[in-house]
Amino acid sequence: MAMASTFHGADAGADPFGERSVGRRVVRRRILGGRFCFGSASGALLQLVEAAYGGLPRHRVSMAIPEFRIELRLSPPRASPPAGEPPPVQMQSGAGVICGVMDASNYVVLAPAQQRALVVASVDMLERPYHLRYELIEFAVFTLATRGQGLVPLHGACVGWQGRGILLLGASGSGKSTLALQALLQGLDFLAEDAVFVAPQDMLATGVANYLHVQADALRFVEDAGARRWIGEAPVIRRRSGVQKYEADLRLGPGRLAAVPLQLVGAVLVCGEPVADPAAVLRAVPAAEAAARLAASQPYASGQPGWARFEQNMLALGVHELRRSGHPRHGVAALRRLLGDG
Repeated sequence: MAMASTFHGADAGADPFGERSVGRRVVRRRILGGRFCFGSASGALLQLVEAAYGGLPRHRVSMAIPEFRIELRLSPPRASPPAGEPPPVQMQSGAGVICGVMDASNYVVLAPAQQRALVVASVDMLERPYHLRYELIEFAVFTLATRGQGLVPLHGACVGWQGRGILLLGASGSGKSTLALQALLQGLDFLAEDAVFVAPQDMLATGVANYLHVQADALRFVEDAGARRWIGEAPVIRRRSGVQKYEADLRLGPGRLAAVPLQLVGAVLVCGEPVADPAAVLRAVPAAEAAARLAASQPYASGQPGWARFEQNMLALGVHELRRSGHPRHGVAALRRLLGDG
């Protein structure tokens, strides 16, 4: 049987699967409570790793720190790459592995039980670092960290104060990122803006505080000239939904990143319903209603093994709804009260 030539510089007949490392370098980073080892012969791919995970706080969510290994491999450029955005990732699983496939040249294969992953990307995907970083590399990192530590993966944001944290949950476009930005600018600790990972047994939350994604209209609430410049000069990315957002590097901006995982004291469901009285932006959600709304806001997480314990603990802590006032600073004031700061 003939084997196709690989892109690794080795003789195809002697190494048809590219199993021999050629010029491989390693980058090690502490992410989401785990030790990650990224290995690659491609300096460009390792630079993407550094851009995503360099300079982050070193969180620890358990006594034992698990180790994960991710191999990054560059494949030949596609003969006809799409003119627009790359195809969406298709998920598959079986035989103990999980796969995320864009196309034959761009995919991720994970073996959670072995705490290992392979990320393959074509040379032309280097021109689309946003998709490569978020949909391939981040997919591998988040999945390994979640499965390897029993974390509950949530779509949401998290801010805190003096080690305590509040989850911000809600549909896309509800204002979570704008609220998190205002919390950062007003002195709260910033844990994560889009994905939060919770250890359900003790409700410790961790995240990756690398980038903040906000739409241009959020700038009207930013009064500090330096902060406006920090966001306004950031690159603009385009979500799969078509929404365009600034991608501001949190490591270069104002405010504090949460130095340690935050002990959750509650969750806030952010909604777009307006309210005239700024003092009435926050209301407690009854437990029976809160359980259904939490599950509805997290269709993936609610099917994971740790969800029942997470839900039980979160209902005991308390769930609130935050409605929209004329300025997000009113929402931040409400968060401060829940955190015991004011």
